Amino acid sequence: MPFRIAIIGAGPAGCLLARLLAHKASPSITIDVTVFEAESAPDFRSQGGTLDLHERTGQRALREAGLWDEFTKHARYDGEAMELADKKLLCYVSMGAGKKGNVGGRPEIDRPVLRRVLYDSLGEGVVRWGHKVRRVEEVDGQMTVHFANQPSEGIFNLIVGADGTWSKTRTFVTDVKPFFSGIAGHAFNIPDAKATQPELYDLVNHGSLFAWSDGKNIMAQQQGDGAINVYAFGLRSEDWRKTCGYDVDDLRATKAACRKEYADWDPRLQAFLQAAEGDAVPRELFMLPIGHSWPHKQGVTLIGDAAHTMTPFAGEGVNLAMEDCLELAAAILKSTSTEELDANVRDFENDMFVRMEKTAQLTYDMMSAMMFVENSPRNGIERYILRAASDEVGWLGRLVLTPIVYAYFFVFKLIW
Repeated sequence: MPFRIAIIGAGPAGCLLARLLAHKASPSITIDVTVFEAESAPDFRSQGGTLDLHERTGQRALREAGLWDEFTKHARYDGEAMELADKKLLCYVSMGAGKKGNVGGRPEIDRPVLRRVLYDSLGEGVVRWGHKVRRVEEVDGQMTVHFANQPSEGIFNLIVGADGTWSKTRTFVTDVKPFFSGIAGHAFNIPDAKATQPELYDLVNHGSLFAWSDGKNIMAQQQGDGAINVYAFGLRSEDWRKTCGYDVDDLRATKAACRKEYADWDPRLQAFLQAAEGDAVPRELFMLPIGHSWPHKQGVTLIGDAAHTMTPFAGEGVNLAMEDCLELAAAILKSTSTEELDANVRDFENDMFVRMEKTAQLTYDMMSAMMFVENSPRNGIERYILRAASDEVGWLGRLVLTPIVYAYFFVFKLIW
């Protein structure tokens, strides 16, 4: 039977789900999909930094969506370079860059570029821009979406909330809201870094540099357009914007505050903050409780950050969201009746709850190791590395890897 589906949010998850439903549907299945987005256009605002797509999740999703060739036009396999360091720029872990055109691995793609690839793959009129959702409502078994600035739309067999951290769709299924992680700071940008800041450009090495100490960090990531995104986060109170003593929206004032806050950090790390241009964007990091779930409600489900908001310290968010899309699309496409659709969505949610709890725990563990362990990274770097590798190597691999990691850093600390 035909299904009418509303997807709330035209970010990577919302657009990918719409693409999968259109691309993988058989001639015998009729699915009418509409994506509602509050923004006025695809490039209305910045969509964040760079994303590394994993082979078994993000990359697999793009292959199944028929977008692999388009993805490889933009993927940066040389963006896999990574360095983990402390405030003195003592490097604990260094991973070299890959090469353009490699298969597998974790190639990088800028979030706006990924969103554009996914959006451009959709048919005309699939995304309805300028539709800000106020609430989702069920009346007499019929699902309707109410907008703040447009007439209401219904009747839908399924409404999928892909509307991010502050999801309006989520409020239909649960009262649980994201809470402040205790970490906040600023996002900066250094445009055309190769020409304007060649030393910093070389430090990032086409990839990422993560430095942390004393409950603070500086993270720098190469972008596909040659810019470097820089993030400076620390342990703060939730009302830090009011109590920090400077105008958090003013770049000059923020730079001055950072010179004091990071005064004992290596000058090259400080330079990432001082070289920034444009805006200093204040940000707080929020998360949903680990193990969060909701009682199934017919006609509505969630994917991506709407379902499992977490901090970025494990780099798993977009991959988990893309896996959500794969699994939900499969659940929808194998349904032949509204009753079967409801049962399949329920099964999807139960599976997602397991996946998202595992990933949320990994993210929390890595966040804690970086930001909350005293004298980190020197104290606890071994646990950090083993935790980061745990999903890739499995329990047997971790058993083999553990003595190697501890032996390596024992010698490392004797020398350094």
